[in-house]
Amino acid sequence: MSEKLPQKPDNEEVDLGQLFNAIGNLFQRFFNFIGRILKGLFSIIIYAIKPLVVYFKFVGPILLITAVIGYIYEKSKAPVYYSEMVVKPNFDSKYKLASNIDYFNALISSENVKELSEIFNIDSTDAKELVSFNFEAGPETQNDLFIEYDEYVQSVDTSLVDELSYVEYIKNRDLMSGRLFAIEAKSSKIDIFPHLEEGFRKTFENDFSKYKKRVRDTVALMERDNLKTQLDRLDSIQKTYLKAIENDSKNPNLSLGLGNVLPLQEEKTATKEYDLFLREIYIRKDLNDLNRTVAEENTYYDVLSSFDKLGKRDKSFSYRYSLLFPFLALVLFLLVSFAYKAFNYIKNYD
Repeated sequence: MSEKLPQKPDNEEVDLGQLFNAIGNLFQRFFNFIGRILKGLFSIIIYAIKPLVVYFKFVGPILLITAVIGYIYEKSKAPVYYSEMVVKPNFDSKYKLASNIDYFNALISSENVKELSEIFNIDSTDAKELVSFNFEAGPETQNDLFIEYDEYVQSVDTSLVDELSYVEYIKNRDLMSGRLFAIEAKSSKIDIFPHLEEGFRKTFENDFSKYKKRVRDTVALMERDNLKTQLDRLDSIQKTYLKAIENDSKNPNLSLGLGNVLPLQEEKTATKEYDLFLREIYIRKDLNDLNRTVAEENTYYDVLSSFDKLGKRDKSFSYRYSLLFPFLALVLFLLVSFAYKAFNYIKNYD
């Protein structure tokens, strides 16, 4: 047995050596895989810019010419101005707003100046200056998102809440899930933007939002009457208890009663009075919350930030023609080059 004992360390060393070799081979294959990906990306980049290097004498003048043409065209075009209005739609009027933004852009594309002038109550000359409208989510803080998620949790079944965490909820929410929205208007006229708010007022005050407001007001009126009725009944019951306490205090037999009966009766009366007082506080709180909600959402929309009196010039890439034209020329050249190489490859393929 003493001759076999030294063999155990040798076997363990062999097993550990195989394990380390397997781990090393695994890392080696992983690094080789990453290296092949990087090499492939590098080859694609080199292959893409190779025509620019080969035909540089041809590409350079094209880019210069298109840049000059773009600059001249940019200076000849009237500048585009933009302004933004942040609103909080009420009574689900945000859906009509999103639909009307697409409708306004369609009118601009079709040059339907008459309809645009009627919607925004502006003359046809100003209507021609409209360029586009954009609709996107308004500014939101982390606290706003937490409040929105909390309202979602309270409105759905508990089992659904467990399946959708806060992170998943924020990831899957769409544009219409928000409360605040930014409306961006673009025009070739710098001072047209304040005159556009009338058209959006008509958008928010649509048939569906008016129906939702009527329903809300009717339900609020019914709840208010119910809470006031409960308060009247509580007031009547409180008066009855106060009268009972007053009568008990005038009864001379109270101090001569049986041992513990009198203290128990006094404690019971005081407890009922306190419970009624707490119930009154809860009802008045519900009534105040209801009145606050009706007061805060009594309009079809709230304007948090109006359009500026004077718009800001749009300097985005789509209007920088001195850069846009060379970029398009470069993309077109690369596409033609790739198409030419693909054509030759297919033609010579055997």
